[in-house]
Amino acid sequence: MFKFLGFALLLVVLNQTACQANDEPQSEQYWVFLGTYTSADGSRGIYRSSFDATTGQLSQPELAMELESPSFFHIAPDGKSLYAVRENNQEGGVHSFRLDPQTGALSQQVTLSSVGATACHVSTDSANQFAVVSNYFGGSFAFFKLKPDGSLDSRIAHYPIPVTKIDGVDREARGHCGFFDATGTLAFTCDAGQDKVHLYRVDRAKGTITPNDPPYLAMPALSAPRHIHIAPDNSVAFVNGERDMTVNVVKLDVARNKFEVIQSLSTLRESEKVEPGYSTAECRIHPSGKFVYVSNRGHDTIAAFQYNAQTMQLSPAGHITGDIKIPRNFNISPCGKWILIASQDGGNVGVYQIDPTTGLAKATANAIKIDHCICIKFLAKP
Repeated sequence: MFKFLGFALLLVVLNQTACQANDEPQSEQYWVFLGTYTSADGSRGIYRSSFDATTGQLSQPELAMELESPSFFHIAPDGKSLYAVRENNQEGGVHSFRLDPQTGALSQQVTLSSVGATACHVSTDSANQFAVVSNYFGGSFAFFKLKPDGSLDSRIAHYPIPVTKIDGVDREARGHCGFFDATGTLAFTCDAGQDKVHLYRVDRAKGTITPNDPPYLAMPALSAPRHIHIAPDNSVAFVNGERDMTVNVVKLDVARNKFEVIQSLSTLRESEKVEPGYSTAECRIHPSGKFVYVSNRGHDTIAAFQYNAQTMQLSPAGHITGDIKIPRNFNISPCGKWILIASQDGGNVGVYQIDPTTGLAKATANAIKIDHCICIKFLAKP
């Protein structure tokens, strides 16, 4: 356990070192990979751009891999593999690609079934030994073993979540995202249908992943937990409620196997109510740990919050606005200076500069055109 926690803390230290280096007048170059919903006359798969973190300049995208609706993907910790889901209404698939950090080129390795319709999320643990895939329709989570070269090896577990009666109403599970904690001993998976975060225990010695005891954390009723982001120190996680437009603070005590929702805040302005067509999409923590962000679809903003690590409490900081239409996904540059916001229905990805004091961000003149972009990932160039 301590081995994997140490690895996670090492990543934090390396990131802080890189940020300190950014204070010097040097260029920081990244690949930015972009996932899309595909169509006959629109986007065709995964795209790749170059990003200069000193100027905020984002190059026009080029097709990196043709693939049906890669709505979410994950880059391995060593930057040499990329895992993508194929989101459709049929049986979903998960793909592993070899990634060349020097050129940004992708080459396909393995494709496996996710054993469920509409696979919508994939991630791996920090040691890159296991992957978890979320299936939206039917509500299930599939776990995979990875080979030493990063490619998919085999599916080792599949957990469909049965229909549950809540307040007299049958509620189907809606698997939406899954992440491993920093120790690599637990997987947290969001069920937007039954208002739960399901927990799974990782046994590395046996190579198994099984339901935890307790098997889930109950989230606020009718919140529809969609996305979770776990802090690098493993003390807290943030979960956005898709339906009720909230961000929830979850206190984590992995050693004692105890988890508790300690705060829920609206992602809207104080005077606003949830309107038809409103929903949250994704939640992210700023690399500094000082800010938390949630994307508001329909409201077409990114809600910003300041985070107090001592009290484990959030406070509203305001909203990022601009040329944004249905912001499903966004991402923050590794050193926290820029936030890239994808407008799913706006046909663009905009570059916004973050104020390090308030956490809010202003639009820059840098933006690219891309159809139905819904996933953004950074990878440092060698």
